[in-house]
Amino acid sequence: MKAIEKFKEDKEKKILACKYKNEVMPLDIEVEDLNDVVPIDITTRDGRRVYQRGILYIMGMAFNRVYPKALLTVNCQLSNSIYCSVENMKVTNEMIDNIKKEMQDIVDSNLPIKKIDMTKEEAEKFYQKEKTLRGRLQLDNKYKEEVSLYFCEDYYNYFYGVMPITTGYINLFDVIKYHDGFLLRYPDKKTPNKIDKYIETKKLLHTLEEYEDIHTVLDINTIYKLNKKIEEGGEKELILLAEALHEKKISDIADKIVRRKGIKIILIAGPSSSGKTTFAQRLGIQLKLNGIKPLTISVDNYFVERSETPKDENGKYDFERLEAIDLELFNDHLSRLLKGEEVELPTFDFKTGTKMYTGNKMKMRNNEVLVIEGIHCLNDKLTEAIPLEQKYKIYISALTVLNIDYYNRISTTDTRLIRRLVRDYNFRGYDALNTLQNWEMVNRGEENYIFPYQESADSMFNTSLIYEICVLKKYAMPLLKAIDNTHPEYSEAKSLYELLKYFDDIGDEYIPKNSLLREFIGGSIFNV
Repeated sequence: MKAIEKFKEDKEKKILACKYKNEVMPLDIEVEDLNDVVPIDITTRDGRRVYQRGILYIMGMAFNRVYPKALLTVNCQLSNSIYCSVENMKVTNEMIDNIKKEMQDIVDSNLPIKKIDMTKEEAEKFYQKEKTLRGRLQLDNKYKEEVSLYFCEDYYNYFYGVMPITTGYINLFDVIKYHDGFLLRYPDKKTPNKIDKYIETKKLLHTLEEYEDIHTVLDINTIYKLNKKIEEGGEKELILLAEALHEKKISDIADKIVRRKGIKIILIAGPSSSGKTTFAQRLGIQLKLNGIKPLTISVDNYFVERSETPKDENGKYDFERLEAIDLELFNDHLSRLLKGEEVELPTFDFKTGTKMYTGNKMKMRNNEVLVIEGIHCLNDKLTEAIPLEQKYKIYISALTVLNIDYYNRISTTDTRLIRRLVRDYNFRGYDALNTLQNWEMVNRGEENYIFPYQESADSMFNTSLIYEICVLKKYAMPLLKAIDNTHPEYSEAKSLYELLKYFDDIGDEYIPKNSLLREFIGGSIFNV
């Protein structure tokens, strides 16, 4: 029987796919026992991915019908939206209206989407006949024995991952003109039955576009082009260019801080595995070149006493909430330091849940600034006693701009997760299963306490390196391979494992000792 039989009477939840034996599957999968089938809807991470693939597929199909010569590129994700562009045509309001109407017709027709697997020999013949690039990257993947395409009537395309079984499942969407391209909009996981108002993220978009432009100039914006560069022996140049870009951007941020007179505190925030520690060290070097000495204060030493720590809905201590920090003491120390007074800094003992004072004293001189890194650093409530003009806020994240191909983007979250898997194993004694089990909780903290404040940053820094997954794959693949289908995390592990297969290998020997990547693989010149 098919898995969909279990959900026929459950239409309100809008089930998009299912988990069977801890693997994400389409709803038309044949199963032995319906009790082993777990529903996936848009409120889940897997469900959102299925919905995003579905809306992109329908968009591509609509363009193929209305503007068949259009060269589409899926650029990035922005606030429950996917930003797309058309390389060879001007995006107009008329084009948007036509595409939106065609997409709605495709959805209303509830057309079946079927996955077809071919041998590589069959695929070679298919592509010789069709003269298309859609999904052709699979032919170059030496780890793949088959090539798969999703067909809907006379349209076909490749998408990495499970799709809805019909077009009718993508029943909520919008298309709006945006900058030089357009946004495909879809429901938020918290409001699955409506399209929320778009929240502008101009600074984030500018940072993404800045890096995309540079990688386009280098002619490396897809995995195919990256692998080709490596196969031609160009990995050293690739690494040098990527690292030079980082150094230039860090230097630019340091220059901006120097030009803004009166800055006394630099606040750095970003999601997990963004490389905040190495970034802070490298920024410190650039500041020293400008005659400014950085002093570091750790917010982690200012937690409230354990008895005052807030708890989450499950009664567990919630150390990520702002209220978990002794804001009164923290702000008092900052204010006194800025006045030139000497302060004895606490050290928080996590075993006893109390602050300890061991004689660690600090006093600021005129040419010194405080550098503070933490989850709440973009939230002005953390440093509410400090005037805004004395603060410089920096948001950093690994904003991936590399695509699998023109329709399949690589998730920024996936890049950070691969980094974290490697770092946790190398330096924290955690296996991949433990990292995956905690990832949803980590993401929840980021969504609550970091992302809402990112647009308030004075500068944004993209810590991604175009070559990094080629280095990380040899560390991550064995860790992911060790997770079998007896664990709920198997689907995530398999998805990441299959993604890593697309990348050619790059060795560690060319990676500079001051690279952000060293924070995850080891060998850093900094104390990280």
